[in-house]
Amino acid sequence: MLKVFIIATNLFAMSVSAYALPENKIDSGKVYAQEKPIILLGRGVTEGQQAPDFKVVNDAFVPVKLSDFQGKAIVISVVPSLDTGICSLQTKYFNEQVAKTFSNIEMLTISADLPFAQKRFCKQENIDKVVTLSDSVWRNFGENYGLYIKDMGLLSRAVFILNKDHKIVYKQLVENLATEPDYSQVVDKLKTL
Repeated sequence: MLKVFIIATNLFAMSVSAYALPENKIDSGKVYAQEKPIILLGRGVTEGQQAPDFKVVNDAFVPVKLSDFQGKAIVISVVPSLDTGICSLQTKYFNEQVAKTFSNIEMLTISADLPFAQKRFCKQENIDKVVTLSDSVWRNFGENYGLYIKDMGLLSRAVFILNKDHKIVYKQLVENLATEPDYSQVVDKLKTL
């Protein structure tokens, strides 16, 4: 009984904290789900700014921060949920195509999926070059990057490229949640690093 109360209390605290997040004014009106605009919560980021640090967890629930990748260029592929078709395709593309070509760049996929679901997905789909990270515990990534979808508990689809100093040199906020990113733009930008 106590365990159920603690879980319910944690879920309530997460939902309350989501409503306390400010609306992302930088990306307001830029993302749609089934032709309806969605509201993104959090601070939002722009190209050219220093990437905000974040705290997520890996598949063993170990905290991981952006600062753990000091001195490495990074692609951050953000998906709503790995268990959906488009998110799966996006993650497979970065694992099979981009990581193979750009082996010197760290590849991260971040979603709000629970870590054990991410681990199962990676094993099932042979994802071995992309590091999957979960924003399910603190929702810190979604807040710091302005990608937390109001009333959905998911992250909006996006791709960021950070240089070795972790400056945001590329940002692609995918306009329609049901479509894949423009991979050719990502690859072209990676060639310039």
